[in-house]
Amino acid sequence: MDYNNITESNSAHDNLEKMSTSEILKKINYEDNKVSLAVKKVIPKIKITVEKVVKKIKNGGRLFYIGAGTSGRLGILDASECPPTFGIDPDTVIGIIAGGDLAIKKSIENAEDDLNQGWIDLKKHQISNKDIVIGIAASGTTPYVVNALKKCKINKIYTVSITSNPSSAITKISDLSIEIILGPEFITGSSRMKSGTAQKMILNMISSASMIKLGHIMGNKMIDIQLTNNKLKKRAVNILKNTLKIDNITAKKLLKENKSVRLSIKNWKSNEQS
Repeated sequence: MDYNNITESNSAHDNLEKMSTSEILKKINYEDNKVSLAVKKVIPKIKITVEKVVKKIKNGGRLFYIGAGTSGRLGILDASECPPTFGIDPDTVIGIIAGGDLAIKKSIENAEDDLNQGWIDLKKHQISNKDIVIGIAASGTTPYVVNALKKCKINKIYTVSITSNPSSAITKISDLSIEIILGPEFITGSSRMKSGTAQKMILNMISSASMIKLGHIMGNKMIDIQLTNNKLKKRAVNILKNTLKIDNITAKKLLKENKSVRLSIKNWKSNEQS
């Protein structure tokens, strides 16, 4: 196996088109079982990343994800879920993808090969050394991402990379590299599979652990959840019921008055003590 280009290595499985549906699914699952074990090995580096993210955000900085294709879409997915889950400003965690918003739904030809656009896209957000940038590239060679991180380095902006190829270009340019060694994909070169799954897991870990350390969770509950739909309102009511040991009617009344789980808890406890 070429350990410098694992994501393009030949699959350990062949004649896929001759397999039964059950056989295909079992073999994909067999490969997927390797992902969590590989992610476990890089937890020390994920820990460092989380600590950096927390420090940057506490000091007024932001977390940026930047990637192309699947990697870019996963960054945008994680970033977009932070405001409703943790009640943070949408500009705190930002996902950037090669080709812009259109590339979220549709592949944009050659966007990932643009050497300059990644840095241009970061500059649109007035990127500074108060921020942290996580470059996501399974291959570790995506020009859009690698060159954006190079510019970050020149401008003393802290960078982290997530890749499935060790000692790749992105590893050499980033301040910290998270390398997930997964072996060849089930379909040769299809890094949307194991590599994409690993990226999703790691991004979940980074954002969730960071938001916990930033105080957006109480116990195990989302106290800063945004009340944007009926499902989330119901969850908020249940949080209040369980946390404050109150009935459904009282919880709904509190939420209506305070428009916030956090404020509801604070005001209830304040009234109890007075």
